[in-house]
Amino acid sequence: MFSSKRSRVIAAGIAAVVIAGGSYGIVDAASSSATTAATSSATGSGGQGLAGASGTGGSGSNARSGPAAGGSVGTASNVSASGFTLTTATGQKVTIKEASTTTYEQGTSPATVSAVTTGAPVLVLGTTDSSTITAAQVIVDPPSSSASSPGGQTIGYSKGTQGSTEKVGTIPSDYTQGSGTLASGTSADKATEAALAVYPGGIIDRVVELSNGDYEVHNIGVNWPHHIFVNADFQVIGADD
Repeated sequence: MFSSKRSRVIAAGIAAVVIAGGSYGIVDAASSSATTAATSSATGSGGQGLAGASGTGGSGSNARSGPAAGGSVGTASNVSASGFTLTTATGQKVTIKEASTTTYEQGTSPATVSAVTTGAPVLVLGTTDSSTITAAQVIVDPPSSSASSPGGQTIGYSKGTQGSTEKVGTIPSDYTQGSGTLASGTSADKATEAALAVYPGGIIDRVVELSNGDYEVHNIGVNWPHHIFVNADFQVIGADD
């Protein structure tokens, strides 16, 4: 089980070596509310990297979405009074913006902004807009996890490389790209934490609740996986392109 206050992200995954390659990366964001539950969009075509350069395309979703609940995990650098840079295990750079409402933990204990230092492993939950996350919560030195994986490992984004079509575990039978409604609040945080515990390296830019109660967690900035499936108990059950 995961909670927004007790993350179980695998600390070793932050520095894990992953295989470079893939045709998908960060996509441009269209404007929409991060907190309004609405039918999610799954349109778009060729993959894009952080700079917006097109890739070679592939079968995975490159859905565009507006700012929505999500997060990422990695290592902090360029720490300032207003935020810091998070570098994921695949080398993606994420801009973290902090606010007066941002809360902090170190391990499982309450902390302050001073806990965020250069080189510290961090989990960030908040509102994702492409490669920028406005932090609602920052967890420094997140506890390790014993979460099980349905298979596979994160594959980093590389411009111009064909994407993976791997499918592992259980894909909800009622899932189609574009189905479901955007999740927010505690449920989105728990689903994001669960996904990042098993597949660190990308940026979660939205969480979609499916009609059967499962969640599709959309992962960008990587070749694979783009869709991580989490059940109602917040356990990762499957992943695909």
